[in-house]
Amino acid sequence: MPAAPRLALFDLDHTLLPLDSEYEWARYLVAVGGAEAAEIDAHNTRWLAAYQAGRLDFAAHARFALGLLARHPRERLTQWRADFMRKVIVPAIQPAARDLLARHLSAGDLCCIVTATCRFVTEPIARQLGVPHLLAVEAEHDAHGEFTGALAGVPAFGPGKVLRVLAWLDTLGIAHTALAQATFYSDSRNDLPLLESVGHPVAVNPDSTLRDAAEARGWPVLHLFGTAGVPTA
Repeated sequence: MPAAPRLALFDLDHTLLPLDSEYEWARYLVAVGGAEAAEIDAHNTRWLAAYQAGRLDFAAHARFALGLLARHPRERLTQWRADFMRKVIVPAIQPAARDLLARHLSAGDLCCIVTATCRFVTEPIARQLGVPHLLAVEAEHDAHGEFTGALAGVPAFGPGKVLRVLAWLDTLGIAHTALAQATFYSDSRNDLPLLESVGHPVAVNPDSTLRDAAEARGWPVLHLFGTAGVPTA
């Protein structure tokens, strides 16, 4: 039996991207009239503070973020998303992130983005980066494909990232022991459960808590870009 490929797992926001795609998507919705600035600013202020302190009520945050999608028809959202990719995401992608991904892909590693941002926002980002697999927050939709505003399944956040990765490995017929040889790149303290579950954790532009943990445990620290921007997932 051939050996399973090595796994290369990547957080997205502030790891492969020098920004937070969910935060920027909310700002984009304000710009196109899809959300109110005061509402978005108030929510972002609260959730960023809770996230950075490691106290985020993710279910409540997800209800708000996915509720923004439920306010608009899928067709309109898809048009906005294409414009968002063109104007916000693609210009922000750094050569260093593409180079990192290219090294793993050319080595034949099985690459997957594991992110706490919803699939609707992140699926085209994964395609743009050339990453074939994506584990993201899943939004419930109705029989017509319209978003309901509810969360579907286990969110890829905190310990949920570990559960989602293990379930994904099951679908591929790969033993959970593959994590012992896996690499996971992240910037955030909230990803410590998955970082601690892989054989090769890498802190990328880490927040202060993750930086301290990486230094204490001898994990490598990688700097792909500068520190400007909103430090989130």
